[in-house]
Amino acid sequence: MRVSVSWLREYVDLPVDLPAGDLEQALVDLGIEVESIVDLRATVTGPLVVGEVLEIEELTGFKKPIRFCRVDVGAANGTGEPQEIVCGARNFAPGDKVVVILPGGVLPGNFAIGARKTYGRNSHGMICSARELGLGDDHDGIVVLPADVKAQPGDDARPVVGLDDVVVEMEITPDRGYALSVRGIARELSHALGVPFRDPADAPATGGTAEPAYPVEVRDPVGCDRFAARLVRGVDPTVETPGWMRQRLTVAGVRSISLAVDITNYLMLELGQPMHAFDADRIAGPLVVRRAEPGEKLTTLDGVSRSLVAEDMVICDDSGPISLAAVMGGETSEVLASTTNVLFEAAHWDPAMVGRTARRHKLFSEAAKRWERGVDPTLPLVALEKAVRLLTDLAGGTPGAEVLDLDHVRPPSPVTLPVDLPSRRVGVPYPPDRVVELLAQVGCAVTRGTDRLGEDPGTAGVAAGGAEVLTVTPPSWRPDLTDPADLVEEVVRLDGYDRVPSVLPTARPGRGLTPQQQRRRAVARSLAERGWVEVLAQPFVAPELADQLGLPADDPRRPAVRVANPLSEEEPLLRTTLLGPLLGIVRRNVGRGQRDVAVYEIGAVFRPRPGVGAPPAMGVDRRPTDDEFAAADAVVPAQPRHVAVALCGEIEPAGWWGAGRAAGWADAVEAGRAVLDAAGIPADRVTVRAGEYAPWHPGRCAELLVDDVVVGHAGELHPAVVAALELPRRTSAMELDLDALPAAPLVTGPAISTFPPALIDVALVVDEAVPAADVQRALVEGAGALLEDVRLFDVYASEQLGAGRKSLAYKLTFRAPDRTLAGEEAVAARDAAVALAAQRFGATLRGA
Repeated sequence: MRVSVSWLREYVDLPVDLPAGDLEQALVDLGIEVESIVDLRATVTGPLVVGEVLEIEELTGFKKPIRFCRVDVGAANGTGEPQEIVCGARNFAPGDKVVVILPGGVLPGNFAIGARKTYGRNSHGMICSARELGLGDDHDGIVVLPADVKAQPGDDARPVVGLDDVVVEMEITPDRGYALSVRGIARELSHALGVPFRDPADAPATGGTAEPAYPVEVRDPVGCDRFAARLVRGVDPTVETPGWMRQRLTVAGVRSISLAVDITNYLMLELGQPMHAFDADRIAGPLVVRRAEPGEKLTTLDGVSRSLVAEDMVICDDSGPISLAAVMGGETSEVLASTTNVLFEAAHWDPAMVGRTARRHKLFSEAAKRWERGVDPTLPLVALEKAVRLLTDLAGGTPGAEVLDLDHVRPPSPVTLPVDLPSRRVGVPYPPDRVVELLAQVGCAVTRGTDRLGEDPGTAGVAAGGAEVLTVTPPSWRPDLTDPADLVEEVVRLDGYDRVPSVLPTARPGRGLTPQQQRRRAVARSLAERGWVEVLAQPFVAPELADQLGLPADDPRRPAVRVANPLSEEEPLLRTTLLGPLLGIVRRNVGRGQRDVAVYEIGAVFRPRPGVGAPPAMGVDRRPTDDEFAAADAVVPAQPRHVAVALCGEIEPAGWWGAGRAAGWADAVEAGRAVLDAAGIPADRVTVRAGEYAPWHPGRCAELLVDDVVVGHAGELHPAVVAALELPRRTSAMELDLDALPAAPLVTGPAISTFPPALIDVALVVDEAVPAADVQRALVEGAGALLEDVRLFDVYASEQLGAGRKSLAYKLTFRAPDRTLAGEEAVAARDAAVALAAQRFGATLRGA
């Protein structure tokens, strides 16, 4: 929201010498974020004057039209002779008054102006456009001053174009739609500075008449609970928008179009009431306000043909939709340069409907921005009165005596507020009288009473045994005040956030990290130490992801929760696995030239609970009861925490030191082992075995088990999945359910032996289908207590071993806690280990 201080001064008595810093602080104290405060007088330095175009010579032979102009700038150039200026704009003619910056001047952006030779002519200065002056984005042509401007050639142009003003640009939060208007900001400043406020909406307005201004039928009073209209006939279509109005629109960032349209935009900025102007002669038959029907289309004012859906509200005539209600009008009924009969419309629309329509069509107009934040429903007749008066005063015409007003607006609901609630919530003493005073400043109607049954609510205070409460009816322009917490916020805001002390709450003993939090941090730290990079993916996925991952039809990961109001219609579902968004990150990094990727994420997945019904209604004035909380918790999706990794490219880079090593399924499996180790699960409780589980390759997929319960999978992705997701070949991944892991056992310190170890290597030949982990478990079990460590260091297959056979080489470390082992003891333990492996898997010593 951009607005000039001079416009604000019309409705609030700001001090004449109010510094920009104090103005900014006043707005910030009210909770309004100030983007910038710009003194326009300082944006353009040097001679900026009014000029009158005397002659124009068209220069030819160039790629674009160029004009050589002689401009009267009075005595501003020191000679009184016409100024010679080269200009490429085409929207002016001899006799027009323009804005000229002379050599030595500096435009916004530190653009210095001098005399130079260009296009074969000498140019001394520049004829300026609105964008060059920093007044707006219009750069199609230069600023042509209205004919009624009293300034003479050579006069300072700053007051003429509004460069003698101060402009405030604010970022308005979604709950404060009233602040998207001069009316709202002026009211706020009156609170902050304690100065009088004059409401521009406090003006007489002609009420609705029995005979409508135009026949209108509203078929959906929920989507449109108020619709007002008034007709003006015989308008002079040649009258231009006056300079003062065009200047204010430009400062606000609104492009001037035509007088009737500019009036609607001007009143939208002033009052906060969006309006629309129809060419009454281009409307065929009565107007109907309704929801769109399937298959209907509308070409909006931006020239885009839009397919409508059933939730969109439209205004129709006999030809069909002519306006996308509350968002943008249609081409078939827009005001043209020849329009003489104007139908003004001012309505009140459902904010939720407008917000969804704007996002669906990606059409975030200034009107939609205000409607979705909430607009005062009492404004339509006032806005119509002002629009009709402005149009007839400026362009003549006859206002119709008939006024249409279809009003189905419900009055604001009262809110019950315990008078001590602000003090209890904020920790600052707010006397009851002060609470009533501040709420009255907001515009609320406040009635004091007690919450004791049978008491007569009055203003005398609290009756014996009863706590004083306030019955607060919010004003029409504050639809955001619906709960006691909202009123508490208003009390704190107007009394001053600076009065609220910054007190650090005392931490309760024993309230540190939970075991689950400690486990997640340990897992994240372990993966990061191994070179994995943590990423944070959006939890939203596309419906086709399940097919891309090759999930079976009965896979429990297929049903997904659909977001009611998704950020993107292409990704309306919540993820049931971390792999989809994570693999999307891999694809994006590879597409940007990062060939070696190893990423991980720890986050929630969402599993729907079919048939659980709607959640219970709960307010914000108290903590939910245990039963309410349990009922609400039973409705929301199950959200177990998972950890997933994905990798591709080289895990060890190649170079002069060696050939390097490509990332593969074994690295994904090792990441799963690292997660379980960091989670405190002992290795003897972990089992890794071959499995089949989408989206992994059926021959290169491992199941991760803890106490014989599957907690995750790891391995190489299926080639079809790799192709569908456009990933590099051999991309591997791991996903594990952290919430499915049992609690970590109590860890005792290991006994460290000071005696030397006995190191023995064994190479066992087994069938190719025998898992190496099963052989390793047999070795551990057979070797007994003397075995300290066992590690697989080589896997070998050749024709000498025979078809379908492989060799597994293990390093065995034996050590006794109380003595140096004799060689015979270590060999006996080795033989016992080999014997058990031979008994279970038919293993033979290689070379034996």
